[in-house]
Amino acid sequence: MTGLPAGWLRGPRLLAILVFLAGHVVVAGNNAVAASTPDSAVLFAASLIDLDSQAVTLSKYRGKPLIVNFWARWCGPCKVEIPELVSLQKRNTGVEVLGLNLENNAPTVRDFAFAYDVNYPVFLTKEPGLALMQALGNSKSVLPFTVVINSQGTIVSSHVGALSREKLDAAVQLVLRPMLEPKQAP
Repeated sequence: MTGLPAGWLRGPRLLAILVFLAGHVVVAGNNAVAASTPDSAVLFAASLIDLDSQAVTLSKYRGKPLIVNFWARWCGPCKVEIPELVSLQKRNTGVEVLGLNLENNAPTVRDFAFAYDVNYPVFLTKEPGLALMQALGNSKSVLPFTVVINSQGTIVSSHVGALSREKLDAAVQLVLRPMLEPKQAP
């Protein structure tokens, strides 16, 4: 790797590249490259920051149905969507809402979350946030971006743009469907 400064491929840059690559596979034959179905494992492995500026991972949320929303304070549609996410969390549907903010300053994001009455956990993605969104299926890195994950860790849907209450309710039904349907006898 000539021409790059020593140590360039370390820390956040290396993580961002690995997270991006985790969402893609090379298909043998004809040299075709195809994106695989996004895998939630990159989300649970990502190093994030909580609103107290402490390093965390989302491993404690593995095995739970989740609605994971990527957002930023400067994003207008994100501000419109936040009250719907707050309402969803208040209804205690059995699905956990997580907010992943793309910014770097935990106290500023904490103050913003307080002003918007955010009642769900918020984490900062910092530099690898864009690569993490891309690995989860948002190839254009548009905000807001929401990923719906069932209790088996499968991404059952994703959405770019603000979600209405109706779309959030549909996401809850989609992620809970396997848990609500009776098991068939073999």
